[in-house]
Amino acid sequence: MKTIYKSKQGKDKILQLYDQQLERLSVPYNDVFVSTSFGITHLIETGNPKGKPLLVFHGGNATTAYNLLFCDFLLKDFHIYGVDTIGHPGKSAEVSLSARTYDYGKWASEVIASLGYRKIACFGGSFGSGILAKLMCVAPERVENVVLYVPSGIHNAPAINSISMGFPMMMYWITNKETWLKKCILPMAVTEDNITNDIFQTAKLSIDYAKIKAGMPSDVKAEDMKKCHAKTLVMAAEKDCLFPADRVIPRAKEIIPNCSTYLLRGRGHISPLTEKEKKMIVQFLLS
Repeated sequence: MKTIYKSKQGKDKILQLYDQQLERLSVPYNDVFVSTSFGITHLIETGNPKGKPLLVFHGGNATTAYNLLFCDFLLKDFHIYGVDTIGHPGKSAEVSLSARTYDYGKWASEVIASLGYRKIACFGGSFGSGILAKLMCVAPERVENVVLYVPSGIHNAPAINSISMGFPMMMYWITNKETWLKKCILPMAVTEDNITNDIFQTAKLSIDYAKIKAGMPSDVKAEDMKKCHAKTLVMAAEKDCLFPADRVIPRAKEIIPNCSTYLLRGRGHISPLTEKEKKMIVQFLLS
């Protein structure tokens, strides 16, 4: 049987951290499993049971547990379904989908249907935003409104932009010294202060014990995205080495019919949100 993990012990360590991070949520949570044609999908149902339903997607090679800690500002107002991306670390089926096709969008559409919703508000960051971009193309009727945070799938930077992460990663694999891993993450974080312990430990375990997927969701086709008229907020970072704002924001305005944009000035791919930005996201998703 194929597995996305390098060993059973490695999988156990990743899921142990997953469960430890979930236990730090400020509200109760439940495990939910739904069937799709791509495989069983696991979600964490949490937040406010009386709040607006919200589907949340995590970044690549990260987990929903880590992502819910990052998205704790959403817990008060939303009935959240945090999705474990299929084929990534977590508790969904270990089935890898192509990031170059629309399969992730088709899978996300089936997740929404399996939860019993005709359409739902959505939030996703990085790889998760790329999944939502694909969803907006293949099943625009499923998206009520959506926030795409530091998104892939709109106008990705050339692969050469990530070259500064390559050498430190190679040195980490050779030496297993954490200083090299931090140097690998730094181009995305811009400053070391942005590399929190949760970010570092989640990344470390994925790199050590999972079969990392380097490819991000490819750019969607303009003619497909233009079919989606859901209210959309695109938040892109000025110093993002993967999905820079000067590429993402202009194309988002061009291809997304009902689009607002926001520049995360001076920040990289990994950075905290201000309280003002958190409130803006909440208000947008509630509208």
